[in-house]
Amino acid sequence: MGMAVDLRNRIAKRAAKEIHDGLIVNLGIGIPTLVADHIPQDIHVLFHAENGVLGTGPSPDPGKEDPTLCNAGGFPITTVMGASYFDSATAFGMIRKGYIDITILGALEVSEKGDLANWIVPGKRVPGMGGAMELAQKAKKVIVLMNHVNKQGESKILKTCTLPLTARQSVDLIITDMAVMEVTEEGLVLKEVMAPYTVDDVIRNTEATLKIHAAVNTIE
Repeated sequence: MGMAVDLRNRIAKRAAKEIHDGLIVNLGIGIPTLVADHIPQDIHVLFHAENGVLGTGPSPDPGKEDPTLCNAGGFPITTVMGASYFDSATAFGMIRKGYIDITILGALEVSEKGDLANWIVPGKRVPGMGGAMELAQKAKKVIVLMNHVNKQGESKILKTCTLPLTARQSVDLIITDMAVMEVTEEGLVLKEVMAPYTVDDVIRNTEATLKIHAAVNTIE
């Protein structure tokens, strides 16, 4: 069951609030690619793509796509003033050197300790890990955007991941269609709830142990 476009954009819009002026940000495939569409015009940020672009912009309007411009997932992009192009080796060198301030990734599972599993389901064909391993380990902040539950209605926020890991204890913030949770040294903290869900809904749909923030905000 896919996630509706308006719901995907709602998650992306919340993630955009984590981005501040002057940052270098990498966007993974899936929901993260929508984040660029929700950055206010007064926020100047350089989006980085592993295929060799620094300075990607919002998605192009239908019919205005440039076939020579795409992100690491192969989807059409625009560029902003000051954008630059380089080879993939340089793009990955930027990641491994720690120049990425925030990476925003999709995920299959995340554990309460911040372990990330987002690259393979055993037995299914996938294109590969891409840059997820380096990004999860080297970015200064790792934000995950995902469905809260899988197609069977089972939690994707777990005590321990069941799928092969991309990186251990790497995730800082999880944003789902139900909630916003921060990974801390004390555990997973529920900080915000997406209306119409309630704190009880989130607890019931989360396998991981949740600590409830003293003032949980509701995103209308």
